[in-house]
Amino acid sequence: MKRSVLTRYRVMAYVTAVMLLVLCACMVAKYGFDTGKDLTLVVSQIHGVLYIIYLVFAFDLGSKAKWKFGKLLWVLIAGTIPTAAFFVERKVTREIEPLVADAEPQLSKA
Repeated sequence: MKRSVLTRYRVMAYVTAVMLLVLCACMVAKYGFDTGKDLTLVVSQIHGVLYIIYLVFAFDLGSKAKWKFGKLLWVLIAGTIPTAAFFVERKVTREIEPLVADAEPQLSKA
């Protein structure tokens, strides 16, 4: 497996998680303090697009890592639970890193 597959997933996991936290803050401002309705709309749309990209990259990683359906589903859903993507990304990276290292060609010292 190429390192770029893992890197794409990691970047989108962090971006999606941060945008979800920003969206939660906007929702608190909108419904709790009756401000920021336009900002909440924009942030929710941006998060939606980024989440779709996250789904594509997570599915790509899961298919190349040959995950079972339950694990793949948990990784896909992690982008909808605030802060979950941070923890799931760390666990996935620890699991996938040895696969990436094994696939990279070893440079010999001559």
